[in-house]
Amino acid sequence: MSEALRNWAGNVEFRAARAHRPTSLEELRRIVADAEAVRVLGTGHSFNRIADTHGDLLRLDAMPATVEIDAEAGTATVAAGMRLAELSARLHEAGHALANLPSLPHISLAGAVTTATHGSGDGNQNLAAFVRGIELVDASGDVVELARGVDAEFAGAPVGLGALGVVTRMTVDVQPTYEVAQYVYPDASLDAVFAQLEDVYESAYSVSTFTTWDSDHAQVWLKLRAGADGGFTRPRESWLGGKLAEHGVHPVPGMPVENCTEQLGVPGPWHERLPHFRPEFTPSNGDEIQSEFFVPRALAGEAFEAMRRLGTRIAPVALTSEIRSIAADDLWLSPAFERDCFALHFTWVADRAAVTPVLAAMEEALLPLGARPHWGKFFVSGPAAALATYGKADAFRDLLERRDPAGKFRNDFIDGLF
Repeated sequence: MSEALRNWAGNVEFRAARAHRPTSLEELRRIVADAEAVRVLGTGHSFNRIADTHGDLLRLDAMPATVEIDAEAGTATVAAGMRLAELSARLHEAGHALANLPSLPHISLAGAVTTATHGSGDGNQNLAAFVRGIELVDASGDVVELARGVDAEFAGAPVGLGALGVVTRMTVDVQPTYEVAQYVYPDASLDAVFAQLEDVYESAYSVSTFTTWDSDHAQVWLKLRAGADGGFTRPRESWLGGKLAEHGVHPVPGMPVENCTEQLGVPGPWHERLPHFRPEFTPSNGDEIQSEFFVPRALAGEAFEAMRRLGTRIAPVALTSEIRSIAADDLWLSPAFERDCFALHFTWVADRAAVTPVLAAMEEALLPLGARPHWGKFFVSGPAAALATYGKADAFRDLLERRDPAGKFRNDFIDGLF
């Protein structure tokens, strides 16, 4: 029980009175109908108590792992509790794909969507933007369906923070499967990246820059999508002050390269290249804390300068930091709502006391630029400090009142916002 009530890194303990792993929709409906307070914990890849409750905590990984593909409509209706690794493999086997994936395939579809988790790429939105339909169990235990283009308030549902009900299935946009090849410049210049920022992030289907902000050193990861002829154009050997890697690299120095997806330009299926980490290994460092901020693309330069100024404070407590680009969407609580963004992600040592003052200084610099924290990460001021930048925050508050007037699916985290 104690293990089930901690996040994946083991540094957040949940305080639910009871934990459940229903195996059927009928069982799930009974649990929800009888409960006074309910939250869902996906794979626990969170660094705050967004999933916490004083009542009943649900895990959906024992529910039937269904995948129903409608090739004509270009959709797949899938069990919301499935891990992205399993879902992606099954879609690929059937000849289909998602448009993008986050760095970790270990997380569940619903957990990723409801917190607006994302990959990278100038033309790529976060995973929630792929959602076309949602099936959920409401406070009465009834099954409710919401659909894009049908329900006027659908844009408030995908990034719902778990506060609208228990999501059981999602219908997502799919496309024909494709291949990706991954290249890394392990010794690039951070100054060169910033000087050529648009060219860098336009250079591949998905681009990530890793740094610790205290020096000019950077890793630049390019994930190239196969062209119409199925081939790839190899990047230039020397660029941004560095050369293409001759051996695999890990974003966190000293960690096993085998944990990462294959690099060196070896083509492979989309789901085996778009994530940074392989699903069969512990991702990233494991023993860590994470924070992330979405900054408006138009103000990225100011955000980067602020992080460089704080670099000597960031580096001693940061394992690595990643810069990714995300395209705008229209989802009410998406951190990319109505604006293209750069996301600044920080993987910290597992020492909250050491990280907190550094994070506070970062927030002091980034929040005035309109930065929006990732819903599932560690922060000081929190998303409440950025809520005014969400033009539909009041509409979401109204949606909560209508969908769950008694607050069965709320917790301290949600009440602190709405």
